Amino acid sequence: MFQSVDEVISRLGGQKYICHRNVATVVYLACALRKPILVEGPAGVGKTELGKVLAGSLDLELIRLQCYEGLDEAKALYEWEYAKQLLYTQILKDKIGEVLSGSQTLEQAVDCITREDDVFFSDRFLLPRPLLRAILSQKPTVLLIDEVDKSDTEFEAFLLEVLSDFQVTVPEIGTLKANHVPFVVLTSNNSRELSDALKRRCLHLYLDFPDPQREMEIVKLKVPGVGEKLAEEVVQLLQRFRKLDLKKSPSISETLDWVKALTLLNVKNLDERLVEETLSTLMKYEGDIRRAQEEMRAYIAEKRAKLRAAQVERADSDKDLLH
Repeated sequence: MFQSVDEVISRLGGQKYICHRNVATVVYLACALRKPILVEGPAGVGKTELGKVLAGSLDLELIRLQCYEGLDEAKALYEWEYAKQLLYTQILKDKIGEVLSGSQTLEQAVDCITREDDVFFSDRFLLPRPLLRAILSQKPTVLLIDEVDKSDTEFEAFLLEVLSDFQVTVPEIGTLKANHVPFVVLTSNNSRELSDALKRRCLHLYLDFPDPQREMEIVKLKVPGVGEKLAEEVVQLLQRFRKLDLKKSPSISETLDWVKALTLLNVKNLDERLVEETLSTLMKYEGDIRRAQEEMRAYIAEKRAKLRAAQVERADSDKDLLH
């Protein structure tokens, strides 16, 4: 595990994840205190990616549970394979007859069957889902519980028990305890308020859209061939887009898709035509595209006005030098 905050920054950097010190501090403390991290923030800021790079940086298996409305204990924890159990019973019917052959009474027959319970009630009929896989794993793992706010409150209450004791009771075979407590990362897009009980069990981390400087670092890191001028203009325009009343603000991954598309088209700096032709890689709704086009025209008009002002200033400066 991590030995210091600086090691967190270094290891996540090795996974091409730019980690601020406040994020690294929470990760280090969660690791040292063996507590889950609840990562909240708008969609597309890198919450899920944090869980993935943590697994990569620690060289651990990533087990992911994607939450959704209607998710219940059976789908998240385990499934008992009754059909397989019945098939085994049918196949072993003759063998069962041999086991019962010496029984003189019904009570003796029941005792004989009871002694064979482990054959028909064992983990061979247990199909683990993500939560049980993390608990039963023979090695430490990273358990990513993604978009927990999309699940129902009943499932959240069940999750509290799992996160408290890291053990579950399977009626068919008994209580199963974790071999290794997993490193748990929960993410939330704040679509609903999570309970205080869940938050109390976790260290809290809020991720927001990056500031211009950090977004420039991300673009240069993830798209090595991008030009300095293009990256700067893209980041400036994106910062303006995210201030608009959009149905869906551009995520970091969509930003990178847009930059890659512009790079493939050999774009050196933004112009109105190229932006309009490639906006579909950035925006996912027609209304958002129209608002972005209007903002882009205003941005380009301001850029041209600044350029003209600079040219006039240079001309006046040259005249002063001549005089």
